[in-house]
Amino acid sequence: MTRLLAVETRKLFDTRSGKIMTAILIALTVAAITARGVVSGPRLHTLVGTAGVGFGTLLPVLGILSVTGEWSHRTALTTFALEPRRSRVLVAKCLPPLVAAVAAALFAMLVAVPVTAVVAAVQDVPATWEVAPLALLGWTATNVLVVGMGLALGMLLLNAPAAIVICLSAPFLGSVVGGLGPTGAFVAGWLDLGHATAPLTAGDVNGGDAARLAVSALLWIVAPMTAGVVRVIRKDVT
Repeated sequence: MTRLLAVETRKLFDTRSGKIMTAILIALTVAAITARGVVSGPRLHTLVGTAGVGFGTLLPVLGILSVTGEWSHRTALTTFALEPRRSRVLVAKCLPPLVAAVAAALFAMLVAVPVTAVVAAVQDVPATWEVAPLALLGWTATNVLVVGMGLALGMLLLNAPAAIVICLSAPFLGSVVGGLGPTGAFVAGWLDLGHATAPLTAGDVNGGDAARLAVSALLWIVAPMTAGVVRVIRKDVT
């Protein structure tokens, strides 16, 4: 299993698409945090949250590419011949993107801290260093859930373009439904992962918020992931 994890982690980052996605993610994170610091001032919590704009878009795509690459590159036969227990391969494919989501949150914090200090010194204003631990943990957990959604859709469809389109259009559709009055807001609160994770990102989750998050995660992560695992395990590989 250790070797499988090492191989799948290398696959995630050493392909051309993986390298491009990683480089864009790093550059976008640094640029977004720096620009937000110049505009909004040296507030650490605000600067860290700014990285979520790129994370919510690029991290799920990285997860999708990790589980669909074998099928688009037609290397699944080699992979499953070397390790016939497909469930182990799938676990090894899913863990690196989830760990990358946590690492991305830590990277955002490492970038935001010096940017906050530099902006405070340049603008000659006091920096605001307060960060709510629960909000930071909730934001990190939200990144992990979004990556889980990408993995689930990629596993179910085994087609990167289709999974990426659905994953990126889902927040937009959720916003549209949420804007359709009280009924739309109620439906979006239960079925849209973006709406359901908002209290988690804020670090203030009550019983109703937890129930809505569970239903949304069941719809977008658990159900498609389960169906996708069954499909991959039973799928003929040629």
